[in-house]
Amino acid sequence: MSSFATARQKMVDGQVRTSDVTDHRVLDALLTVPREAYVPTDRQALAYLDLDLDVSETASTKRYLIKPMLTGKLLQAAEIKPTDSVLVVGCATGYLAALAARLAGSVTATEVDSAIEGRAKQLLAAVDGCPVTIRVAPAAEGDPADGRFDVILLNGATEVAVDGLCRQLKEGGRLVGVFATARPARAMIFTRSHGDIGSRVLFDAAAPVISGLERVPEFVF
Repeated sequence: MSSFATARQKMVDGQVRTSDVTDHRVLDALLTVPREAYVPTDRQALAYLDLDLDVSETASTKRYLIKPMLTGKLLQAAEIKPTDSVLVVGCATGYLAALAARLAGSVTATEVDSAIEGRAKQLLAAVDGCPVTIRVAPAAEGDPADGRFDVILLNGATEVAVDGLCRQLKEGGRLVGVFATARPARAMIFTRSHGDIGSRVLFDAAAPVISGLERVPEFVF
């Protein structure tokens, strides 16, 4: 077994299973997808640590892989079915999209930066699982041209309401992510039922804010 495969097993056993992630499909995806492949070469040794990992190539454009524990808990909460269509918002280098591809019927992912989108497209071209489509789009816009989704995953936190994304949920659809709209930040699930959107707090959580979902600073005299 390679050192990365050993680290991946330890990540799942020591960080994810111990955080009450019991869905075997989620655990299998985390054991199968090589997290290190979505990390710059000089940081691959950090790929399986319990941290939000900076995968940026430049200092001006910050992108992260969120903690393995949080990744597993959000995927489990989303209850992705093999027939589901999934949207990953703010996909960075594509790790969360690759995991979703092991669980869903189709995956679309958005990234606002075209250079990062190009890198994600390269990495996801050879991913095992369902097809993944990567598109350049602001995080708050989602992908309205593609219709509605069974599941929307936020690859990080939002400091603003995501009403536009919620409108892209199918009946029974779920949006899962970290909401830093108030303190403390919490992982939440939004569900579309009979045309209305309901929400429920899952657990306290923290994650880097997705580019484009930051709170607009208030003007102070």
